[in-house]
Amino acid sequence: MRMRRKHNLDDRLADVKDYILERTIADRNMKTSVEQKDYIDYKKVFGNNNPVELEIGCGKGRFITELAKRRPDVNFIAIEMLSNVIIDGIEKARDNNLKNLKFMILRAECLPSYIPEKSISRIYINFPTPLPQKGYEKQRLTNRKFLNMYKTLLKDNGEIEEKTDNKGMFEFSLCEFSQSGFGLKEVNLDLLGSTNLQENIMTEHEKKYSDMLMPIYKLIAFPLKKQD
Repeated sequence: MRMRRKHNLDDRLADVKDYILERTIADRNMKTSVEQKDYIDYKKVFGNNNPVELEIGCGKGRFITELAKRRPDVNFIAIEMLSNVIIDGIEKARDNNLKNLKFMILRAECLPSYIPEKSISRIYINFPTPLPQKGYEKQRLTNRKFLNMYKTLLKDNGEIEEKTDNKGMFEFSLCEFSQSGFGLKEVNLDLLGSTNLQENIMTEHEKKYSDMLMPIYKLIAFPLKKQD
């Protein structure tokens, strides 16, 4: 079911414009727009040279705003393709005066147009839509076409962290990472049953399913270095 447009959305977006990185490439054709580049100047945007981390599909922003509060020495960019969803996260960032967090209303496919190569320390993919229907595999955010793209954005020794409540999605991700030149340094089949949860930050989705005592799956992957 299509989400109803939020009341006064345009006014709300205007009120938090300082937290939004605008799309500057007008071309809406996905095949041609990705060939155009207008890289974000991190020093200009954040006023420092701190490491930059990226969340893809930030939803309402519970995870990324809490992470930015805990780690003021890191800069964060969060993307979400629906302004109707992302507005809640942007307002959280403004209300908490988080200068180290910016948002983009953007599809993941467009990231290479704005994110410089080898510039991201860590990518977070929290509870991506599993899209279990046959034929939708290429649209999953951990499909190998996306993983190969993420690899170009990550710094040397950069990592990708994924959490999901969907076992099928998790198994798919494990296969795609393994077949896309990634190693795995953490595979957790029951995050909530782990003994070390102090540093875990829950998304809205995660909180809902943890309250229902459903298992949460997590992995951390890293690009393998090519052998000479």
